[in-house]
Amino acid sequence: MSIDYAKARETMVEQQVRPWDVLDVRVLETIASIPREAFVPEALRALAYSDTALPIGHGEAMMKPVLEGRTLQSLLPAAEECVLEIGTGSGYLTACLARLSREVVSLERHADLADAARARLQAQGMASNIGIEHADALAWQTTRQFDVICVTGAVDTVPAQWLEWLKPDGRLFVVQGRSPAMDAMLMRRGVNGTVVESLFETDLPYLAGAAPRPEFIF
Repeated sequence: MSIDYAKARETMVEQQVRPWDVLDVRVLETIASIPREAFVPEALRALAYSDTALPIGHGEAMMKPVLEGRTLQSLLPAAEECVLEIGTGSGYLTACLARLSREVVSLERHADLADAARARLQAQGMASNIGIEHADALAWQTTRQFDVICVTGAVDTVPAQWLEWLKPDGRLFVVQGRSPAMDAMLMRRGVNGTVVESLFETDLPYLAGAAPRPEFIF
């Protein structure tokens, strides 16, 4: 039986994303217009609009649609802003960020995921303002600063260099803490230091290398 993906996308927006207080018009229009099924592994395509995280390999997963919506609404990239995404994954959230902003630079630690995301974005005609780099965000170096940084996996500690990559008044979305109760946060680089706003509780897999160190009990 064929799936009406357009109808499934509409249902996802109205029954999953909007009820979770994602009300920004630009965010809702973006989610409603980008075919999420095109970024899902073929074997899982029937689940593209389900309320669940979907595995994409290397122990990583696409966020639930509601979490993607909340992430986008928390950051609200403007049309003239530049975004750094840490963790390209499937490329779906990359596409959403690119639709909302002027440019997205996305870092992906796994070469095969970076290549697959690049191909998906090109197939959708959405690669013109996106640069995907095969890089580990914990070791990457740049002198550039960004208006927005979106971290798509959890961390135990936010690396100091990530905040240095923010422009003044720039904002960073990250999930920090220990499973199963992690804190989604918006961090802003102010003139007097970093301002941290706690947004909601969630649970995400850690970015590679960003998990807590094992604790040894004697």
